[in-house]
Amino acid sequence: MNHESLSKNPKRVMIGLSGGVDSAVAAHLLLEQGHEVEALFMKNWEEDDEAGYCAAAEDLADAEAVAERLGIRLHRVNFATEYWDHVFDSFLREYQALRTPNPDVLCNKEIKFAAFLDHALGLGAEAIATGHYARILRDDSGSRLLRCADEDKDQTYFLHLLDQAQLSRALFPLHGLTKTEVRALARRLGFANAAKKDSTGICFIGERRFRDFLARYLPREPGPIETPEGKQIGEHQGLAYYTLGQRQGLGVGGIAEGREAPWYVVAKDVAGNRLVVAQDTHHPLLMSNGLQGLRPHWIRGAPPPSLPFRCRCRLRHRQPLQVCDLVATTEDSCEVRFAEPQRAVTPGQSIVFYQEEECLGGAVIERGRSD
Repeated sequence: MNHESLSKNPKRVMIGLSGGVDSAVAAHLLLEQGHEVEALFMKNWEEDDEAGYCAAAEDLADAEAVAERLGIRLHRVNFATEYWDHVFDSFLREYQALRTPNPDVLCNKEIKFAAFLDHALGLGAEAIATGHYARILRDDSGSRLLRCADEDKDQTYFLHLLDQAQLSRALFPLHGLTKTEVRALARRLGFANAAKKDSTGICFIGERRFRDFLARYLPREPGPIETPEGKQIGEHQGLAYYTLGQRQGLGVGGIAEGREAPWYVVAKDVAGNRLVVAQDTHHPLLMSNGLQGLRPHWIRGAPPPSLPFRCRCRLRHRQPLQVCDLVATTEDSCEVRFAEPQRAVTPGQSIVFYQEEECLGGAVIERGRSD
């Protein structure tokens, strides 16, 4: 097997330079490996407020400073139309359906490893690189996506929709480094963004007052907040703005067993437009023994050869790996059983499967099952 074999043969590589410290250090490492490196800054969001424009301008300035320091050419491209059509429109449809989507997953598939890859190849690149924390192992059967050295930063969860064609052209130079090591290297290299905060929030849109942002595109439909027993204790602003397991931003308080205790979203009653909450972090309504998934994707092109298949999974980024059994899978759906009940199995999010270090693929969660 040949780990990151592309990195051992000098190539014309286009690095996605975001203005952050990860892609900056990744660009430096590519140069150290002898590649001919150019960079691309992607602008992917137009519908914005003044604060957002300032953030985008700051990111561009940081990317320009890194490119200048490394002596590499920086290209600029606007993928706002592609982002809206292939990521944000789906994001809104999912919220309208009262699901909780993960735009970072689709963003990687459609923008960073599709639009960016196509554009880079058109500019003469042979491969693309990003600052993702993940590894690629290549052998005669294809490319495998593996977890990285920094388990806390591992981003394979967000990359599970990539396919063989995309991985065959990809490089992840940070695969062997921890975030602490990346920042230390950035300081030694004199990068001005060495201490820059990691980007958070919606992919390419950034941090927002989420409810206010979503209300620009989806109408508010207030309704009652109730306990599982049917007692109304408040009013919600619209079921689309809440997710299973949520604790913050509910606007209710109360006493449980003679003491103050937080409330958690345990269910959404779509027919009655009710948000159901309880003062129990592991309320039975929050727990699932398994789930039904939609549109399973297998990175190596095919599901496991025999079922049931024992593996591990994640239901959210940074969750410790959980033991599960893939009981059934078709082109359109899959069924999973957990070895231990799981909390807040959220429709619209992703379940991602692992065997040892390898990320096998994943599926969109349709619903949790407690039977």
